[in-house]
Amino acid sequence: MTRLWLALLAVLILAPGRSAAEAQIPSSIKKKAAAVVKKSPKDSAAKADSAGSAKPDTTRPATPPPGQASKPDPKVWDNYDFVPGSRILFYTDFSEDKVGNFARGVKYVSGPAEVVERDGIKVLRATGDATFLVPLGKKLPQKFTLEIDAIAPMAGALTRAVQFEGGAKWVANEQSAAVSWNPRGAFYEGSGGNISSSASELPAAMQAQVTGNVAHLRVLMDSGYFKMYVNEKRLYNIPEFAFRRDSVIRIALSGTEADGQAVFLTSIRVAESETDVLYDALAAKGRWATQGILFATGKAELQPESRPVLKEIASTLKAHGDLKILIEGHTDNVGAAASNLALSDARAAAVKAALVADFGVGADRITTKGFGDTKPAAPNTTAAGRAQNRRVEVVKQ
Repeated sequence: MTRLWLALLAVLILAPGRSAAEAQIPSSIKKKAAAVVKKSPKDSAAKADSAGSAKPDTTRPATPPPGQASKPDPKVWDNYDFVPGSRILFYTDFSEDKVGNFARGVKYVSGPAEVVERDGIKVLRATGDATFLVPLGKKLPQKFTLEIDAIAPMAGALTRAVQFEGGAKWVANEQSAAVSWNPRGAFYEGSGGNISSSASELPAAMQAQVTGNVAHLRVLMDSGYFKMYVNEKRLYNIPEFAFRRDSVIRIALSGTEADGQAVFLTSIRVAESETDVLYDALAAKGRWATQGILFATGKAELQPESRPVLKEIASTLKAHGDLKILIEGHTDNVGAAASNLALSDARAAAVKAALVADFGVGADRITTKGFGDTKPAAPNTTAAGRAQNRRVEVVKQ
């Protein structure tokens, strides 16, 4: 894999021109490199599911690539163990921003970026090298998750379509790593890595899938432990990784003004992970909330990203034979209250069905109930509050 990335780098270095991200390359590694740009498929952005537990993936191709099944294979997700943090430190889906302005929830630093409407939803678009800061209100905890939904064109291996690092400025040294992603894969600089040595490439089929479509970038940090996923693919699993804990996260985007070559963000979520395991939370508090159970838009169909949380629930039930639980479905207040109530009820039932059919849990140990928007965990007046309210709760009986 490293040899392939090195070959790509060699092609880029010998090619004439300038990459879209060259302005962000530090002088120690700065070499002229042109992006080998391929025309991306027609852009398609995910729409928010206000009745769901989180923003789902609606961008998978209607017709799968040759040799792939139309329904996601659970085996593909076997090493996908990402569980989103439950205490939201920052969230935006840009729905509260004005088209033509920069996003209000983040702090602008530099570059051409603005909110636009795309396929009926608001997104942040960068048509050059743009940088902004995500304010957290406090320093990042030792255990947190970062989720970024991005749309980027295929470009050269050096392109930093999306880059993130703890702190307000580029540091990229032994105490701080800057992580970059584009549809070819990812690399990081700092924490003992550089562009070539740290490169992790996506399979060719996935590269085609994520190019011009929403890619779900998921990061889990637990002290020094670093895991990163793009959709179902785990790119990194590093036990000692230097990600600076600061009160802001710097995000840099590298797009161009050429047709189909802009970079878009559809949402950003940063959350603190609970230190208690599920059973401890049930014993201490009687309930446990999660935004890690996801559904198809407007439906009660579970998404494969839900498997880590479902496995945790099933493992807890199997380890404690006397435990019985109630699965509660909750929504925000967007949409008709009656529809949200019915959908939350159906989704709670879908969670039970999956635990019984896929994980072997006894049906008599689980009851379900949907509450719609009647029990908000936070005010529905902000995007962050609505995200907090789209949840599933496990209650000890």
